[in-house]
Amino acid sequence: MQRQSLLKIAVVALLVLNAALLGWFVFRSEPGVANGPDPSALANGPLPVTGAAAQPTTISPVLGLAAPDSARSQAAASTAAVAPAGDLLPEEQRVMSLFDRLSPSVVFITTMGATQDYFGRGHMAPQGAGSGFVWDAEGHIVTNFHVIAQAQEAVVTLSDGSEWPASLVGAAPDQDLAVLKIEAPKNLLPPIPVGVSKSLRVGQFAMAIGNPFGLDQTLTTGVVSALDRQIESMSGRQIYGVIQTDAAINPGNSGGPLIDSGGRLIGVNAAIKSPSGSSAGIGFAVPVDTVNRIVPQLIKNGKAARAGLGVMLAGPAVAQRFGVAGAVVREVNPGSPADQAGLKGFDQDRYGHVRLGDVIVGLEGKAVKTLEDLTRLLDAHAVGDEVVVELDRNGARREVKVQLGSLD
Repeated sequence: MQRQSLLKIAVVALLVLNAALLGWFVFRSEPGVANGPDPSALANGPLPVTGAAAQPTTISPVLGLAAPDSARSQAAASTAAVAPAGDLLPEEQRVMSLFDRLSPSVVFITTMGATQDYFGRGHMAPQGAGSGFVWDAEGHIVTNFHVIAQAQEAVVTLSDGSEWPASLVGAAPDQDLAVLKIEAPKNLLPPIPVGVSKSLRVGQFAMAIGNPFGLDQTLTTGVVSALDRQIESMSGRQIYGVIQTDAAINPGNSGGPLIDSGGRLIGVNAAIKSPSGSSAGIGFAVPVDTVNRIVPQLIKNGKAARAGLGVMLAGPAVAQRFGVAGAVVREVNPGSPADQAGLKGFDQDRYGHVRLGDVIVGLEGKAVKTLEDLTRLLDAHAVGDEVVVELDRNGARREVKVQLGSLD
């Protein structure tokens, strides 16, 4: 108990000493007060200020330093003058014009999922977010399939901030595309202009508009970094002809448009390559030629039909065993387009030895050396397209025309 009392006395003594030293320092800092304040003056009121034309003084509560208010006024008056704004660069004006024109076509998609609160009551709650764009004035919205894959409900927010419940029209998991529909006024649904991707060149301007991390109407710019990349879809199939760009694409940008310098859609932003999960300058977009082929099918049929020849192909080991390069036809489906064009599969002699039939070595003038080559080339065509197939049968080359059928 005695020890606690002594400690309290010591603390009080230190506080008194600190106050005394602080007061001495303040008075010593006043101009003209060399030896401290006159004790007799303290009895008659506040100490008069000397040597500073009796100007008001502000004392810092932290440092105890005194500064005349006039000095603070002079400091405020010395704020740097604002330089006049110059004309914007033509490149800036062009990008700003593109954004102003196209941003109303870009939407924010919020996906909803069922959940339960603490008391076990079920309700819908936000599950994820992504981007999309207006396809037509009928309210069709294009986005990535992976944006809405796990959703039970979806809400589309337009550029004016209005929110609209969306229904699913169709989905193509193999191409990572989906179409939603909202019932909004046509004046709020300006369709995005659609371009082409087959004529793109590396180095072209590219602009992405979307909602990264939920920050709606975000613009990033860059260039087309590479072409003919491939990425894996949620279904496990490869998406071919993918556009690579260094325009920043982050989580939430998925489903938004990639746009060229003419303000036309050239791709749908779909994925990034990054160890951190954020933009590292390597983004990927589904090419617009694929989008323009798949979306009308989704709107009309709710799904996209895969185009094919109607053949079963042998694996790479068979081609290696027979020493051939190309897609080896193992079997031709009866009545298929390939059957009608006269393609032939494996055959056996009377001793049971397997004999090769046709080997597909080209499609539409492009070489086919592997199964993947044929799949990639067919992926660029729709059901009903007529293609020229180059065949090798026992060393003899020939070309046949085949009208592609549906693999579904």
